Amino acid sequence: MVAIYVALIVAGRRTYESVPANLQPAVKADLEALGLGTDGKHLAA
Repeated sequence: MVAIYVALIVAGRRTYESVPANLQPAVKADLEALGLGTDGKHLAA
């Protein structure tokens, strides 16, 4: 489920806030591992 939410956030179909609270830490960790913020956009270098 985490990977699905990450993909949806990156595609702009979901927001981080819409992710169930129990999955938010894992989703945030995966987004950060990809160099992305919780908005699905690249973090400033």
